[in-house]
Amino acid sequence: MQFRRFAVYHLPDGELGDFGAAWLGWDLRSGTAVAHPDGLDEAARDATATPRRYGFHATLKAPFRLAQGRELSELALALRMICDRLAPFALDLVPSRDWGFAALRPGQQPPELVALESSVVTRLDEFRAPLTPQEYDRRRPEALPAQARKHLDHWGYPFVLDLFSYHLTLSDGMDARAAGAVLDLLSPRLSPLIAPPMRVNAAALVGEDEAGFFHLIEEFPLRG
Repeated sequence: MQFRRFAVYHLPDGELGDFGAAWLGWDLRSGTAVAHPDGLDEAARDATATPRRYGFHATLKAPFRLAQGRELSELALALRMICDRLAPFALDLVPSRDWGFAALRPGQQPPELVALESSVVTRLDEFRAPLTPQEYDRRRPEALPAQARKHLDHWGYPFVLDLFSYHLTLSDGMDARAAGAVLDLLSPRLSPLIAPPMRVNAAALVGEDEAGFFHLIEEFPLRG
């Protein structure tokens, strides 16, 4: 399969991963559409059109085009080498309706998460093609805070490093009231799934197909 962009994600597994994939309607691991959970079909269709293409994930390095002269195999090897030196960890997830969408976020970001994100962002940047003017303008640089603008200019994405916030997106962009309603609807099913800490044991290299849907290429265990 040909991919037009690549990214590095964390993909929840187990029952939480299965539920997230079903809620969004797209399974990154299998690269297939999946049925929405029983009783939530209409709500899922109405609330998840945008995040569906990306699958249930947290972004570690935002989607980018491969730099000229670089190969996917080189990118994969570099990510493997990063993961070989970093330790697995766990996150205590809580529902959130910040930033204009419903999501799951950690109560705090442990040092191991910060190390993973910063390593992926900085050490893989040589594989990222520069943003086109159209890609740059889509980030609305004129509306970004100064630090986010600097990150966009340097790393191709504004919310990295000191501005990074791990999140598992559950909805399209919406006002706080609508996002709260989505979380209330999902709470009976999500609460038992996020009661235990979620293990982060691997980072995933993913690719975007020509239709805009993301697929798992390979997962790399954290072996540090």
